[in-house]
Amino acid sequence: MSVNIAMWSGPRNISTAMMYAFAARPDGMAWDEPFYAAYLAQTGLQHPMTKEILAADENDAGRVAMRCAGPAAKPVFYQKHMTHHMVPAFDRTFIRGLTNAFLIRSPEKVLASYAKKHDEVTLHAIGFVEQAEIFEQVADATGKAPPVVDADEHLKNPQASLEKLCAAVGIAFDPAMLHWEAGPKSCDGVWASHWYNAAWASTGFSAPEAKAVELPDHLKKIADQARPYYDKLKAHAFA
Repeated sequence: MSVNIAMWSGPRNISTAMMYAFAARPDGMAWDEPFYAAYLAQTGLQHPMTKEILAADENDAGRVAMRCAGPAAKPVFYQKHMTHHMVPAFDRTFIRGLTNAFLIRSPEKVLASYAKKHDEVTLHAIGFVEQAEIFEQVADATGKAPPVVDADEHLKNPQASLEKLCAAVGIAFDPAMLHWEAGPKSCDGVWASHWYNAAWASTGFSAPEAKAVELPDHLKKIADQARPYYDKLKAHAFA
């Protein structure tokens, strides 16, 4: 039996580093953004490398959901999910069959990073609304708040944070999660060459950014819209 861990995050978080941490476990395997191709197929959006993504990965959301909740080749099956990929057309009931956790980061830092890669930014694109919806779904199904990891707090003490996360999802912490080899990984999605330059240069979790983030007015408005959803999950984050 495998523990199928769904980590629900928005983009430009430490989601790739967290995936590498779980993939570094001898008993672990990871799946990078399972619904990305299905999301692009459903919405018709044009992202960098859209054709390559659609050709490489499953376009049918139902089939993706079945694999997410199904048996895995290793005991720890980590899934790096982007919350904005879960559009209303996709059935979310499969989520109840997973061990769910949530990775958050302040909207200001998410937007500052996202805007470096995208010219057009929307509230939907950063996934805060969908993250709060999925959080509520899991909490309602289980009767308790699922585990929440705040990226900045995690980076202050990755081992302590990972120990708490592992305990919350019912697996033992493994020190192998703290380090990985630089460069591309077998778990990377086909889009990695466009997005993961910083992740590929890493060999572990980096120190948190100390400088304050300054956003232009149009991004400040989106940050203000996202803030209530972030604060809702932040209230449940590991100290």
